[in-house]
Amino acid sequence: MTLSQLKAFITVVAMGTFTAASDKIGMSQPAISDLVKRLELELGTKLFQRSGRRVILTAAGEQLLPYAQQSVLAAEEGVRAIRSSIALDGGTATFGLLANARFYMTAALARRFRERHPNVRIRLMGQNSAQTALDVASGILEAGLVTLPIDDTDLEVFPLVRDEVVYISADSERTRRPPSIDDVCAVPLVLCDAYYGGRDPARRQLEERAQLVGKRIDPVIEVEFLDSALSLVEAGFGDTFAARAAIAPELEPRGLFHISFEEPMYDTLAFVKRRNQVLSPATREMARLAYESLLEHQASPTSTVEVLPTMRDGVRFFA
Repeated sequence: MTLSQLKAFITVVAMGTFTAASDKIGMSQPAISDLVKRLELELGTKLFQRSGRRVILTAAGEQLLPYAQQSVLAAEEGVRAIRSSIALDGGTATFGLLANARFYMTAALARRFRERHPNVRIRLMGQNSAQTALDVASGILEAGLVTLPIDDTDLEVFPLVRDEVVYISADSERTRRPPSIDDVCAVPLVLCDAYYGGRDPARRQLEERAQLVGKRIDPVIEVEFLDSALSLVEAGFGDTFAARAAIAPELEPRGLFHISFEEPMYDTLAFVKRRNQVLSPATREMARLAYESLLEHQASPTSTVEVLPTMRDGVRFFA
């Protein structure tokens, strides 16, 4: 049973004769008759009875008609949806962003996308990169911009830029020289992204360094948001760390000090998608705009990011 057969059947019912149906569809009358005949052979029953020049439905034809109409309508709706999506006149863009994305974008991504493609729905999720990686791998999101490292099982990763992660303290003595991992483990720490803990990419890097010297990162306070962590550091409860872009406008007003780690540490921003996944046109366009905005930010006087040699491979992400 094919859509062509069902469409021929529906058209004959609507027009009342095979000749009128052939004119409506733009096929020859014998071709229409053959489509209906093959459908009848497959079903093992007659669908029409002749009454003069006109045809009328049999009981079997009456039973088939509503299902045939639904099938043809669903197929036509599907074609329209795909065409709208390809033309970016419909569909949905699903994309994940790291929580600090606003520090690396020259314009609000959702606003820029919507201004260019007003008929496309947007599902833009800002969250910890560990969660974005999980959501992309499971199909909740098509793709995302994340901070590395992440668990990349079943994912393709395209590194783009990096931003240095620095040590922050209210005590100037602690920032006179770059701290070693032993120094970091010896002081009270106030860390953000409490929900994800060791799964947070930046903390994950630091914990791996501590593990190599037989120590642990053991914060005295964990909060969810960086601003809360900085307020507690300002009050003298401990030290923290963050990417330069996120803290650039925050340190001086709070009287905080910062310095690079003895072994420099970086947040590396990367695109991720499922392995061998072909992105929908809407999500591909969202990613392209994010890529464009990252380049614009990097070229700005206030940029703290460094473009990686692998960024040119980001173009492959859109393929």
